[in-house]
Amino acid sequence: MLYGYKIPGGKYLPHTRVSNSTFIGCRKKLKIADHVFIGHFNFLDSCNGLSIGEGCQITNYISILTHSSHIAIRLYGKSYIENKEHVGYEKGSVEIGNYSFIGPHSVVAPGTIIGKGSLVTAYSYVKGSFPDFSILSGNPAKVVGSTRDHDQRYLRDHPELEEVYNSWASDIQNR
Repeated sequence: MLYGYKIPGGKYLPHTRVSNSTFIGCRKKLKIADHVFIGHFNFLDSCNGLSIGEGCQITNYISILTHSSHIAIRLYGKSYIENKEHVGYEKGSVEIGNYSFIGPHSVVAPGTIIGKGSLVTAYSYVKGSFPDFSILSGNPAKVVGSTRDHDQRYLRDHPELEEVYNSWASDIQNR
């Protein structure tokens, strides 16, 4: 695990940790905030833009994709390589909101937006746009709950955490 991460352009993120077994394609198009954890054996495709917000946790064996050629390759067959523009070739940036968690063995498809404070359960296939504080699960992933509801149990038992929680989770603070 590498502690601290230097983004293209030279800015150093001292609290970001990235596994040395994670592959990052097109690093120049990766926007990453500080306090991020990216675990082992991940594939991060940034070629069409990937934004990972502050405090995100990307666990292990995750693919985050900003392009997909699986339809185009079937349509073109062996002439795929000869063509520059392909019908069925999907491109799209991916945005992962602050303090979100992506569970192991998940796939995040091109064009996906995951709102802040969200949780993606293990083995999910995530495609689309999802609101803040979503609990996403399944293949395809659907909203199955709210992390806000889950967090309230902890905040009720530990009121000393409410101020720091609201400093990032409050709608007023994050506009």
